[in-house]
Amino acid sequence: MDTILARLSRLHPKLIDLSLGRVQALLAALDNPERRLPPVVHIAGTNGKGSLVAFLRAILEAAGYRVHAYTSPHLVRFNERILLAGRPIADDRLAALIGEAEAANADRPITFFEITTAVAFMAFARVPADVVLLETGLGGRLDATNLIDRPALTAITPVSLDHQQYLGDTLAEIAAEKAAILKPGVAGVIGAQPDEVDAVIGSAATRLGVTLHRAGADWSVRADADGMVFDSPLGSRRLPRPALAGPHQIDNAGMALACVERLDGFAVSDAARADGLIAAIWPARLQRLDAGPLADRLGAAWELWLDGGHNAAAGAALAAAVPTLWPGRPLYLILGMLNTKPPRDFLAPLAPLARAVWTVAIPGEANAIPAQDLAAAARTLDLEAHPAAGVGEAVAAIAARPDPGAVLICGSLYLAGGVLATEDRGA
Repeated sequence: MDTILARLSRLHPKLIDLSLGRVQALLAALDNPERRLPPVVHIAGTNGKGSLVAFLRAILEAAGYRVHAYTSPHLVRFNERILLAGRPIADDRLAALIGEAEAANADRPITFFEITTAVAFMAFARVPADVVLLETGLGGRLDATNLIDRPALTAITPVSLDHQQYLGDTLAEIAAEKAAILKPGVAGVIGAQPDEVDAVIGSAATRLGVTLHRAGADWSVRADADGMVFDSPLGSRRLPRPALAGPHQIDNAGMALACVERLDGFAVSDAARADGLIAAIWPARLQRLDAGPLADRLGAAWELWLDGGHNAAAGAALAAAVPTLWPGRPLYLILGMLNTKPPRDFLAPLAPLARAVWTVAIPGEANAIPAQDLAAAARTLDLEAHPAAGVGEAVAAIAARPDPGAVLICGSLYLAGGVLATEDRGA
């Protein structure tokens, strides 16, 4: 399978070229599988999309429904992107569908994301399920996923500055791209937004005749001593704290609960809601690594954590989690980032909370920021910084410190994927 995907990447490079014409032509040649899907929940936003998918999937599965899901990027294997009734697509099915899509495309220009999105639509159309959870890859208006004429529901997680080179330089411009997933007559669940984002989404909803269900206005969620409380016009529910770590996951869980309430035709009990919240799994989102060569090298006195967040909002969310996850313990960072994100923006909220950072270049990524450059950026924030040849070297250096605490590997999903692959191999 890796050979096929490598060939596909060479033929259809992993570039970003936002438009819909190429994928529309391919889907037409494939007899429009996107028109034969189960009910679709289409999800856009800057942060929290994947966590929302994880919570929704777990809740709906706990209620007995079969769930397809499409997310990106993957961490270890491409198959993670396409879940068929809860399981990653099998290699033989994936290879056959890629071959079919390439034959239909007939050597016309197309991006890697576009052709693999078409593959996902083909798979979802052919394998029975009750619902599809469909995450945008980038933006919304010209994203390859935005060809579902009438989803069952749309959802927009919090919007912040990210991918400005593709989506626009201001929050309002980025919000307009995300709001383009809204469809006439289809309800939209909206996470907490800055005022200018909320105004753009509200204007788009009015123009399209969309009923919005906004965080803070139409539903709310809060943590309490025993778990969390979700309030909406349909009542107040007391639920367990979600399995995913960090205060921001309370908000993501709240969005999932709001989506469940607005997803017509799906019966979900309070027990299924609770079971789903505590069963949700989403790797590399404040994930604790208890076993493996890196954790073993640190020893029992340390905690090793992994997060793929990479923008300013993610840095702020991680900083907010520090007092609850590691109260009174020293925090050490291992950081790797791509040059598509300003490292200072991500690090600024974390710098006052960390003892030191070890910086690494992400292996195999042409756009990786060199370790020396990352260290220089960290020092401008008055953070002790040490370039390292790799994560293993960084962990060994941290393990030699006399004050054990928590180690957080962060800055990129690509770095996180490499760490998980290494831990899984036990090497």
